[in-house]
Amino acid sequence: MTPVQEAKHFQALYEISSTINSLRNTEELLERVMDIAMEHLAAERGFLLLRSPAEKDKSDFTVRVARNIAHESVTDQKQVSTSVVNTVLTRGEPVLSLDALDDARFDDSRSIMTQQIRSVACVPLRIREKLIGAIYVDSRTARGRFTEESLDFLSAFANLAAIALENAQLYENLQAENKHLRNEVQRMYSFEGIIGKSRGIKEVLNRVMRIVDTDVSVLLLGESGTGKELIARAIHYNGRRKNQPFIAVNCSAIPETLLESELFGHKKGSFTGAISDKRGLFEAANGGTIFLDEIADISPAMQAKLLRVLQEREIRRVGETEKRSIDVRVISATNKDILQEVKEGRFREDLYYRLNVLPIHIPPLRERRDDIPILAEYFLRRACAEHGREITRIAPAAMERLIAYRWPGNVRELENTIERAAVLAQHDEILPEDLGLPRYTSGDLFESGMTLEEFERRLVLQTLEDVGGNRTRAAERLGVSVRWIQYRLKEWQNENR
Repeated sequence: MTPVQEAKHFQALYEISSTINSLRNTEELLERVMDIAMEHLAAERGFLLLRSPAEKDKSDFTVRVARNIAHESVTDQKQVSTSVVNTVLTRGEPVLSLDALDDARFDDSRSIMTQQIRSVACVPLRIREKLIGAIYVDSRTARGRFTEESLDFLSAFANLAAIALENAQLYENLQAENKHLRNEVQRMYSFEGIIGKSRGIKEVLNRVMRIVDTDVSVLLLGESGTGKELIARAIHYNGRRKNQPFIAVNCSAIPETLLESELFGHKKGSFTGAISDKRGLFEAANGGTIFLDEIADISPAMQAKLLRVLQEREIRRVGETEKRSIDVRVISATNKDILQEVKEGRFREDLYYRLNVLPIHIPPLRERRDDIPILAEYFLRRACAEHGREITRIAPAAMERLIAYRWPGNVRELENTIERAAVLAQHDEILPEDLGLPRYTSGDLFESGMTLEEFERRLVLQTLEDVGGNRTRAAERLGVSVRWIQYRLKEWQNENR
C-alpha cells in the first residue's frame, strides 16, 4: 500500500470513527456501519450478523442489517456464501477471496457457483475478544474487487464498529435503567403508596391532589413519624416537576455554622475548610423541589437569609457577591406548634407566611386507628420479603394490641415494631408477646378527642389483658355479659379486615 493509500485509509477510519461514535441508537448505528462498509469497499451486497444476547447457543446469529439481499436469504446456501461466514464465525478470523470461483477453499460452496460470486470479504466483530458477529460483503461482477488492503481496512473498521456498538448498547441500557428507576420512584411515592382509609388521611390526600401541579409553598404540620417526608415526595413525584431533583434537608441535623453553606453553597477559601467551590442544596434542587424538614429549628439569622432567598428567588454562595437565579418549589415541615413559635418571637412572622401558603396537617396515628391494621399488614409483608421470613398473619389479639396502643412515635414506630416482631417471631403468625409493646396504663385509656366507642374498646381490651384473656372474669369486672364481650370482639375484628 502506498503512503497516499495509507493516508486515505487513515483519514477514512478517522472520519468513520467520529461518525459512528456519535450515534447512540443501536439500530441507527448498525445501518450506518453497513452503509460505510458497502460504500468504502464498493461492494454490491452485504449484511451484518449479531449474536442475540438472550441466546446461549454460540452458533446462533441473526441478520440485523442487509444490503441488496433479503434477510431471509442470508441463510440460503444458494444465495450467499455461508461457508465463508461459517469459517469466520467458527475460527474468529477474517476471510478474503480475490476470486472465489477459482478459490480451492470454496470448491464445495454451491452459492459461489450459483450466484457467480467473484470477490468476498468477511471479518469478525469482537468486543474484548468475545465474538459477537460478523460483517460480510461480496461482488459478483469484478474479480479482485477486494484486496488485502480492503481486508485490513474492513478489520480495523469492524473493531471501531464493535466499540461504538458496545457504547450504544450501554447507553441504551442506562437509559432503560434510568427510566425504570424513575418509574419505580414515582410508583413508590405515588398516592397509592400512602396507605390508609381513615377520614384524616383521606382529607390529606384530597388536599394534596389539588396542589401537586402548582408551585405553591406547602407547610406540612404533624408529629414526628407521621410521614411528612412521604407526603412531600408524593407532592413532588406526582407533579409537573417529577422529572427534576427532589432534595430533602433535615435542618435540625445540620450544625448552625454549616447550614448556610449547605443550603446556598460557598466559594473556595471563604472559610476554614472551604477547599473548593461548592454548590448548595438549593442549586442542586434547581428546577425541582427542596424539602426543608424541621424548619422551625433554624436560627433567627438563618431565617432572615432564607426569607431573602424565597422573596428574590436568588441565592448567593458564602464568600461570593454574585447572585444566582433559582427555580425551586419549597415544601417545609415541622413537628412544633409553629404559630406559637411566631407568637413567642422565635420564628419570623414574615417567613411563616411565606412558607405557610398552603398548610397541611397530618394527623397522628392515634387519631387514625382505622389505618393501623392496613399499615401493619403492609409493613409485615415488606419485612418478611426483606428478611426472608414466612409469617402469614398478625394474630387477632396482637392486632388488637396494635390498635389499642397510643403510638407516640406514630407510623415510624409502628413500622419498627412490626419489623422487630417479624424478625423475632417463633411462629407463623405475630403474637402479642412478639410486639414488645408496653401495657396500657390508666392514663392511656382516655385522651382528649377520643370517641366513646374508642374508649369502650380500650377499656374492654385492657380488662381482658388484666385477667389473662378470661372473658367471664372480664365480663364480671365490667358488669356486662360474656355474650356482649364476644359480640364486641367479633365486631372489632370484622372492622379490621
